[in-house]
Amino acid sequence: MKTTVGMIQMSCDADPQKNIAKAVDRIEQAASEGSKIILLQELFATLYFCQSEDESFFDLSEPIPGPSTEKFSRVAKEYEVVLVLPYFEKRAPGLYYNSAAVIDADGSYLGKYRKMHIPDDPGFYEKYYFTPGDLGYQVFKTKYGNVGVLICWDQWYPEAARITALKGADLLVYPTAIGTLSTESEEEKKRFTDAWITIQRSHAVANGCYVASINRVGTEGDLTFWGGSFVAGPFGEFLVQGDEQEQVLTAKCNFDSIEKQRRIWPFYRDRRIDSYGDITERYLDGYGDEN
Repeated sequence: MKTTVGMIQMSCDADPQKNIAKAVDRIEQAASEGSKIILLQELFATLYFCQSEDESFFDLSEPIPGPSTEKFSRVAKEYEVVLVLPYFEKRAPGLYYNSAAVIDADGSYLGKYRKMHIPDDPGFYEKYYFTPGDLGYQVFKTKYGNVGVLICWDQWYPEAARITALKGADLLVYPTAIGTLSTESEEEKKRFTDAWITIQRSHAVANGCYVASINRVGTEGDLTFWGGSFVAGPFGEFLVQGDEQEQVLTAKCNFDSIEKQRRIWPFYRDRRIDSYGDITERYLDGYGDEN
């Protein structure tokens, strides 16, 4: 199947309704340019509030499905596009997730993914807000292909990419909010950005599938988000890559090429699944000791 993937790379406002209106406008633009699977960045409806621990930010959450899925279901149906919508989910009082809803091209709600790996670093205090995901790794069968959704910090874990790809994903999607702290130098920014790109391109190569990473832009508090959203093909090649400005990016993907790629590099055939039991251990004590 051939399809066009669109990515909405945008800055955010303190007013969620302005962000939602901007997202709808950009979705319309992406659809007019031929996009069939349209992806938004992590927590697209709000500022990246995890820079500090503030109880009032829990008020930004909403249920999934809920008001946002209802609104965007109408948008998806109108433009006959698949939407990946990452936002702050409220499951119950005191129980919140960093999640993404997936809506098919007929406007139907297919389900949600809850971010599995939750960071806790300077400027990224997500453990205060988010419960670790409990739905496992998922692939959503949409009109235009099988979409596997992971979120930001998940992108550093090859295990997550592998499992999602093994479940049949044609496209691994990584909505993201990553940037540079004001205390970090340009050299540090380049190192971090290069690592961020490299790890995700490696998921495309190792799994012989497509990878899309959607980052935000703009300065919020002490963070400047570097954008750079991209789609990589099964060889890890860039199909499109953004800069640090607001953009609607599109990439043409041929999911039928995945089979040929996996024939050329048959990593799945050659996996020694009988030897991987240790991967479920936190650490392998005693290995590599000299005595």
